Amino acid sequence: MDCEYLKSKRILLVDDEQELLDMVVSILKEEGFCNIWAAKNVKDALSVAAAVEPEFAILDVMLPDGSGFHLMEQLKQNGEYPILFLTACGEEEDKFKGFGLGADDYVVKPFLPKELVFRIMAILRRSYKEESPLVKLQNSEIDFDRAEVIKNSEHIPLTAKEHDILAALYRNAGRIVTIDALCEAAWGANPFGYENSLMAHIRRVREKIEENPSRPVSLITVKGLGYKLIVGGK
Repeated sequence: MDCEYLKSKRILLVDDEQELLDMVVSILKEEGFCNIWAAKNVKDALSVAAAVEPEFAILDVMLPDGSGFHLMEQLKQNGEYPILFLTACGEEEDKFKGFGLGADDYVVKPFLPKELVFRIMAILRRSYKEESPLVKLQNSEIDFDRAEVIKNSEHIPLTAKEHDILAALYRNAGRIVTIDALCEAAWGANPFGYENSLMAHIRRVREKIEENPSRPVSLITVKGLGYKLIVGGK
């Protein structure tokens, strides 16, 4: 449930290769990150950092006007936030130096886009722990941290798939989420063939969150398109 919260964090990206900057910005935006500032040298990076107060930084080691290691030390003088090195400097000595200075991770170019995103998300989850609120529905509440529904003072556990489906619906509360998107949220990157299983899970979710599952008021079917979750209680 923390994805949108974490992906809204302000990110400073520093690298002197424009092609690399463009590629990483594109990767992050495709994954839903929305606050990214880029710089190509130490001077510009410090200027951007002073203006936007980043909450996460991705730094190259070799920059035209200085070292990424020194830049990290300067950035940390004005605020503590996680830092990942993304660099072609793959020597063990460089890695040890980066970690010794307090870097949270060290990724060597070339890299796999998914691996970079996973590492970034892992750092953000460790660094910024958000307490998920109870999500109020018309006749129940969802506690995503505990994976349960609270209805009529009863605590009803959610299965992993039910949790994934409700999480995808909640991230798009009030908007239609397609059947394909819900299948992907629950079963991964190859969701085809799970439509009937999804319908069975939706039915069980309604039994847990609705007062009358046959007449749902919170988890609505949009015929031919998908489903949407209506958030808000009495």
